Amino acid sequence: MSDFISWYIILLVVVNIVGCYALLWFTRDIDSAGEEDGTTGHEYDGIREYNNPLPRWWLYMFYITIVFSIVYLILYPGLGKFAGVYGWTSAGQHQAEVDAHNAEYGPIFAKYAKVPIPELANDEVAVGMGQRIFASTCIACHGSDGRGSPGYPNLTDNDWLHGSSAEEIVNVITNGKDNRFMTSQLASIGGEENVDDMVAYVVSLSGRTAAKGLPEKGKEKFMVCAACHGPDGKGNKIFGAPNLTDDIWLYGGSEAVIADTIRNGRIGVMPAHSGILTPEQIHLVATYVYAISER
Repeated sequence: MSDFISWYIILLVVVNIVGCYALLWFTRDIDSAGEEDGTTGHEYDGIREYNNPLPRWWLYMFYITIVFSIVYLILYPGLGKFAGVYGWTSAGQHQAEVDAHNAEYGPIFAKYAKVPIPELANDEVAVGMGQRIFASTCIACHGSDGRGSPGYPNLTDNDWLHGSSAEEIVNVITNGKDNRFMTSQLASIGGEENVDDMVAYVVSLSGRTAAKGLPEKGKEKFMVCAACHGPDGKGNKIFGAPNLTDDIWLYGGSEAVIADTIRNGRIGVMPAHSGILTPEQIHLVATYVYAISER
């Protein structure tokens, strides 16, 4: 935050507080000049408007809120760059809570970290702990049951883009994956006129028949895709290229979705969790994922 913005915020806050106080002060004793009965003379639909000051208890409540706001702004941040007497920050509080959590559960995590994941996957308590960590960090993408959603892999089947061993799962969770493996293929296959043929061939790889297009012509164009998906279309985990011969689809297996993928490509990113979870926590999450997957 620049000094100008900081002072602008401070000035704005101070002016508002002083303005509120001035408004209350100058209206604390309103002279009910007007009609003899104390009204302003305004009347609508039988309702007459009185010009009375606020009840004292109500007025004092407003004064108390102003005093409270001043004390709060002295103790906590709210005036530009001024951090407050306590120096409180949301990041600092979060880190304190994380440190307290790690101090309490760290020894338990450390105990489980010494056990190999394939063996630990048979421990219901360890799997349950991994599931709870998974629920707090992974369900937004992979779902509460780990079955994923379009664009986010299903972790409960036996189809893995980057390998399903315990070490590979830990590696993906720790370091993430930037799956920019699918770029637009329009130029590579010779333009829009060849999309239907390419879709027809890709659909045929999984034992289906497309509504339009010629699989034979699409097969000729598919050679540009073989570098990643392999000449047989069974994928390559080194590149994170999916298997096209089964009925498992990351973004959907309809002809329209396949055509869209060919035209526009796909970008999928698995963020690294090394800065979010400790190695011991990652060990437990990997244990949970290992336990719910098919083998």
